[in-house]
Amino acid sequence: MRSHKAIAMMVAPLLGILSLAACTPSGPDDAEVASLDQDWSAAEPITIDVFSVPANYQGTQGGWFGKIVKDKFNMELNIIAPNVAGGGDTLYNTRVAGGELGDLVIVGKGKQIDELVEGGLVLDAAPYYESMENVPAYDPAVQKINEGKEGIYGFPSSVSTLKPTEPAANIDPTFGPFLRWDYYAELGYPEINTLEDLLPVLKDMQDAHPKADNGKPTYAMSLFKDWDGNMMVMAKQPTTLYGYDEMGFVLAKADGSDYQSIVDSDSEYVRTLKFYNEANQLGLVDPESTTQNYDTMFAKYQAGQVLSSWWPWLGQSAYNTEQNMADGKGFQLVPMQDQEIFTYGAEAYGGGLVYGIGSKAEDPARIAAFIDWLYSPEGVQVTSSDTMGAAGPKGLTWEDGPDGPVLTDFGRQAILEGDGDVPAEWGGGKYKDGGSALNVSAVSPAQEDPNTGLPYNYKSWPSYQETVANPLTDDWSEHMGGARTTVEYLEKNDQMLVAPGSGYTAPTDASEIEAARNQAKASIVEYSWKMAFAKDDAEFDSLLAEMQETVNGLGYEKVLEVDMANAKAQNEARVAVAEDLG
Repeated sequence: MRSHKAIAMMVAPLLGILSLAACTPSGPDDAEVASLDQDWSAAEPITIDVFSVPANYQGTQGGWFGKIVKDKFNMELNIIAPNVAGGGDTLYNTRVAGGELGDLVIVGKGKQIDELVEGGLVLDAAPYYESMENVPAYDPAVQKINEGKEGIYGFPSSVSTLKPTEPAANIDPTFGPFLRWDYYAELGYPEINTLEDLLPVLKDMQDAHPKADNGKPTYAMSLFKDWDGNMMVMAKQPTTLYGYDEMGFVLAKADGSDYQSIVDSDSEYVRTLKFYNEANQLGLVDPESTTQNYDTMFAKYQAGQVLSSWWPWLGQSAYNTEQNMADGKGFQLVPMQDQEIFTYGAEAYGGGLVYGIGSKAEDPARIAAFIDWLYSPEGVQVTSSDTMGAAGPKGLTWEDGPDGPVLTDFGRQAILEGDGDVPAEWGGGKYKDGGSALNVSAVSPAQEDPNTGLPYNYKSWPSYQETVANPLTDDWSEHMGGARTTVEYLEKNDQMLVAPGSGYTAPTDASEIEAARNQAKASIVEYSWKMAFAKDDAEFDSLLAEMQETVNGLGYEKVLEVDMANAKAQNEARVAVAEDLG
């Protein structure tokens, strides 16, 4: 399975470089725009460049998803992925300076899409919007995204018609302390009161199982650097267990009750760096963490070499195969007594990414039709599946049963086992390699599929819940008060803090702030890794003091002031949407 950024980090936007490519924002050249209601499979074949910020694969989309797109639109997708091309903003900046980002762009809402509109790199799709069939169901989000713009330049991702005060995820939250439950059970289900109490538990687990089935060493935790931005992303994740999420250099609590500077000595961020440092001193951190990428780390999870995960879509998707769960093995959330996990509310105005049509696209109508299809039941099912959302192509991985949708035998093998050779008529190859490389869903998997009356997420289907019972989930449920899902457990125990889905995006940094941010964040990330791997407490404290002094000399305080204002504005937006739509 490909790696996934999902929701764990926000897009880092960019720059005055757009002035190099600036021109008047454009729309379709022809006064009469071709109707989207036509047989695109009979159109001339085309290949379009898709610049996708969250993509973790670069090249031509192949496999079963590629065949679906080819069959429906006679179109191939050439994925351009900054994550693969060295990370950061370099590829974005280079292409923007050249005046062409892509034919289809998937970029950050707010700053990035605003910059592209201003620079004339995306076109006004308003004439196409009028003939779309699926996107208008989410018109409030479309209008919100394009507020203040004279046209329709962006379309929402992860959008939902659920109340913004309801969790966007109905099975697992985005974050949580997920451990190898079978090893935790072996220890007698020890009590875990705080984050720090995880360490002795993890040490006992690692000591009891020093090697995985492949003969390689196991580690309580394994880290990676690929997604580092304003901070070390893996150090940010444990702060979510206490209700915090990031806004630049600020950690903001979901209920608006607290805002922290990440470099403050008593911040939750520094606490988690200390946590990693203590873990490393205990020999619990994979020594390859400083050099490996996400894919290398993911493979270790698949092999059973890592014992904890802050994301369900990491540990569970890699290791909780049907066979492992039948054997009682796998990752499940553990009951940490003081947790109040940050949980995203349903996004009435869409998530942090938007789709746009490049201003130089040769066939913008076909791209508009493709975007509209992404919001259809079929489009949602096949583009969400590769991020633990929906069930994939109907007829291949699932079908209508007498009492609702059910996974096919192949679907169980492909989705639950992470394996399976796709029949040639569906595109061939391995199922896990053939999923959508866009790595974003237009509609939330928690949204109801109008064709089935059930959420797109197959884990919500009664057929799945009835047949998925296994020794792992049965034991977990028995020790978690009878809960059948993580969200159910957390709701029953009042251990979730839902941040209402407001669609808020921070305004673009002024050039002075942007320059200071880029310098400060590079320093924060560098020192954070050094602190996590410091040889002792004294070195940790020394590095912390050095980091604080260094970043303050780089203008950190000015950037913090901006981020603090944005964090509070975000909370105001959450309060407002809860009052309006909650």
